[in-house]
Amino acid sequence: MSQSVVPAVEEKQLDTSPTLTFEEYRFYQGESDVKYELYKGKLIPMPTATVLHIKICEYLVYQLQRYLAEHNLDLVVKTGLGVRTDEDKSRIPDVVVCTQSLLEQAAARPGAGILDFEEKPLLVVEVVSENRRADYVIKRGEYELANVPEYCIVDPKTGKQKIRLFALIEGEDGYTYTDFLPGEEMESVVFPNLRLSVNEILDPPLVEGLIKAEQAQLQKAERLAARLRELGVDPDAV
Repeated sequence: MSQSVVPAVEEKQLDTSPTLTFEEYRFYQGESDVKYELYKGKLIPMPTATVLHIKICEYLVYQLQRYLAEHNLDLVVKTGLGVRTDEDKSRIPDVVVCTQSLLEQAAARPGAGILDFEEKPLLVVEVVSENRRADYVIKRGEYELANVPEYCIVDPKTGKQKIRLFALIEGEDGYTYTDFLPGEEMESVVFPNLRLSVNEILDPPLVEGLIKAEQAQLQKAERLAARLRELGVDPDAV
């Protein structure tokens, strides 16, 4: 006796979520503890960050702020700042470097803090979480089309640890990338004097400890200067 077999077809779930314009997204108020990105008009909730993710972001902000201060650059480093990448797409990179004037422009507008099309950041950083394809493929394409000069992916996953740096190089068609592996130093294209240890980025020390160490060095230098003055020596002339 023959039986007809009906193939099991997985029922497609209909996406009933609302489609938002960019302006609607800027004023959207969802759950207070959830951040949303916009992709093709749809809200994409961002996963809660791991402790390692948080430490990496804090370490990069700390090192970038030091670099900008040392080189007297009129730039700022921010987390939580949005970057519009298309008509109906907007991302919230883990770290963004932009000019102070662009930040002030974004701050002057009502709604969420987002850099618009013509307000290009110099550098965006994404720390890879669960959705690896989003960081390596989708966001990479968006930042390239938005002409973001440099896009840095920090990948701390065991067995895949690396930093991939995409950059817009003059004379090249679109992004070119370089992988920096553990044991190497990451070198920025936009900030040519910026060199950071890959090992430290992937497994960073606590920023609080780095600040304490800096303060201890500062206090030591001040004590030495005071002692030299007691001896009649100008510390600035030494």
